[in-house]
Amino acid sequence: MEARMVPSRKDGRVIIHFDYDCFYAAVFEAKNPSLKSLPFAVQQKQIIVTCNYEARRRGLHKLQLIRDARRVCPDVIIELGEDISQFRDASKELYSFIKDYSWSGKVERLGFDEVWVDVTDMVEYNMEMLNRHSLEQSFFQTSRNDPLEGFAFDASSIAGHSYPKDYAQGSVEGDAVIDLTQRLRLGSHIALHIRHQLEQQKGYTCTVGIATSKLLSKLVGSLNKPKGQTTMMPPLSVPEHGGSNVMVFMDGHEVGRVPGVGFKMAQKLREAVLQRPADFDAGLVYGGTKESVTVADVRSHPDVHPEMLEKLLGGPGSPHGLGYKVWCLLHGVDDTEVSQAKAVPSQISIEDSYIRLDTMPELLKELGALARSLITRMRIDLLADDDFDEEREDTDALAARQAPSTVISKKWLAHPKTLRLTTRPRQPLQPDGTRVRSFKRISHSGPLPGLIFNLAESVDSLAEKLVHGSLVGMFRRLHPEKAGWNLSLVNLAVTNMAETAGDSRTAKGRDISNMFRRQDEVLKDFRVTEASSMPDVALGDSDGYADDCVSDGSVYAMAGMGAVDHGGENGDWDEEGEPDDDDERCDYCGARMPGFALVAHRRFHSPVT
Repeated sequence: MEARMVPSRKDGRVIIHFDYDCFYAAVFEAKNPSLKSLPFAVQQKQIIVTCNYEARRRGLHKLQLIRDARRVCPDVIIELGEDISQFRDASKELYSFIKDYSWSGKVERLGFDEVWVDVTDMVEYNMEMLNRHSLEQSFFQTSRNDPLEGFAFDASSIAGHSYPKDYAQGSVEGDAVIDLTQRLRLGSHIALHIRHQLEQQKGYTCTVGIATSKLLSKLVGSLNKPKGQTTMMPPLSVPEHGGSNVMVFMDGHEVGRVPGVGFKMAQKLREAVLQRPADFDAGLVYGGTKESVTVADVRSHPDVHPEMLEKLLGGPGSPHGLGYKVWCLLHGVDDTEVSQAKAVPSQISIEDSYIRLDTMPELLKELGALARSLITRMRIDLLADDDFDEEREDTDALAARQAPSTVISKKWLAHPKTLRLTTRPRQPLQPDGTRVRSFKRISHSGPLPGLIFNLAESVDSLAEKLVHGSLVGMFRRLHPEKAGWNLSLVNLAVTNMAETAGDSRTAKGRDISNMFRRQDEVLKDFRVTEASSMPDVALGDSDGYADDCVSDGSVYAMAGMGAVDHGGENGDWDEEGEPDDDDERCDYCGARMPGFALVAHRRFHSPVT
C-alpha cells in the first residue's frame, strides 16, 4: 500500500543549490580578510545574528545574546550589522556572478545567501560531447559558442562528497540509472568549478548540494558544512527490489527541517503524531522543539495520508491540494521549477524589531526611518541608467542640465503596485508577570502612491508624504485603538512588481518610447538629400536596385544600396527613355513609374520624424 502511494518524480534535471557560508560575517570578512582567522560575530540589537566558524569553534552560535557571547568568548570581535543594505548589495553581486554561468537563465535566489541554478541544459550538452572510452580525460564546455571555454575534469568520478557516503550503483542498474548517474557526476563538476571561481574572484565560500530537485539539493548540501558539496545519487525512486536513497535520507530529518513545511505546519504534524502539543524550549529565541518528530514518524503513522493531511493542514485561505503537496515533500518529491532569473526582485522589504514600541510619536519616528530606507532601496534596486542620455539633441541636453540629473539619467525597471505594512504585536503580561511568546504577524496592504516614483523629489520629502498619506491610515486599520498596543516588529514592503518594457527576458515587451527617441540615430542613413548637392558617382551593374530609387528632382541615399542620380534627361522610369503608357507621374517631383510603385515612392517625400 505504501509503495502505491509514493508520488512519481522528475529525475532528469540537474539542480545546484548554493548556500554562502556565514554570509553576514563573510561580507565583513571580504572587506577585511584578517577577520577570517579570528572569532567574529555580527550583531543586530542585542543578538548575534551570525558568526564565523572560528567563533563557533569557541562555543558561539546564532541568536545568542551579546552578553552571553562575550562571557563564552571574551576576545570575540563584534561588528554592528543593523544596516542590511551592504548585505543586499553583496547578495546581488554574487547572484549576478553565478547567473553568468547559466545558459537557460533559470537562477533563483532565496533570501540573501541561497541560490538555485538549473544546469540541465549544460549537462545535456556536455553529455553528448563525452568520449565514453576516455571519461577520465573529459572537458566541460561552459560556453555554447566557444569550445575552448571550460575546464578539464574526470567524468568517471563525483566531485566532492556523495550521498550515500559509500555510493555505488549497486545491484539495481539500468540505462536510466546509469544515465542519471553520469548526469549528476557532470553536475557535481560544474558546481565545483563555480564554487572555486566564487571563492577565488569574490572571496566567498559556500556549501553546495546537487540533486534532481530544489528540495533535495537544498537538504543534501547541508551534510558537509562548511565549504563542502554533496551530490544525491540514485536510485531515487523505490524500485521493485532494493531501497531508495531519497527515502532513507528524508526519513532521518525532523519534520520542521523540510523546506516547504512551515512552522505552523510542523506544529500540527507533531501534534498529530504525538497526540498532544510538542514540548518547546522556552529558552530559545525561536522556540525550538525539545521533541523530535521525524519524517519517518509522520510517513509511517497509520492515520497519515494525503487526504488526512489536507484536512489537518488546510483551512480558509489555504491552497487546494496542500495535503498532497506536503505528502510529496515527505517523500522527497519536489517537481517545482527553478524560476527564471529576473531583472528586478519580486518584492522589497524593510523591517526592524523593538524592545518596546507603544507610543504614536515613537511609531511615527520609526515609520519615517523605515520609509526612507524603503524608498532608498527602491532607487537602488529598481532604477537603471537610461542609455539614451548620451544621444540627446542639444535642446534635450539643455533641459537635462536644468532638471535634476536623476530624472534624466535614470529609468524605472519596474513599478511596484502594492504597499504592505506588517506589525507583530507583543502579547500582554500574564498575572504571573510572564509573557507568552508570539510570532504572529498582522498585515494590511494598499495601493502604492504614484508620487513615490518622482525622482525630482528628495527621499526625506517622499518618506514624510508616504507616512502621513498612507502608512498612518494603514496602521489604524491594524490597530484601531489609540493606545495599549505594543509592537515588537514593524515591516514595510512594496510588492506586486510590474516590470517595465526592456530587453530582459522577463520584461513586459520592448521599450517603445526609447525606440522612438532613438529613431534619428537609426534613420540617419535614410535622409532625403537634394541631387544638386551630391557628387556624380558612376553606377555599377551589380546593384540593380539603384536605378529603382532614382527620381528627377532628388535622390534617396539609402545605406548599402548605392542609390544616386544617374542624370537621365527626363527622369523617366523606363531605361529606354520612353515612358510606358501605364506609368503614373509623381505630383511632387514629376517622376514617372508604375502605379503599384507610386504609393511606396510618395512615402519618401514625407519628412522623417
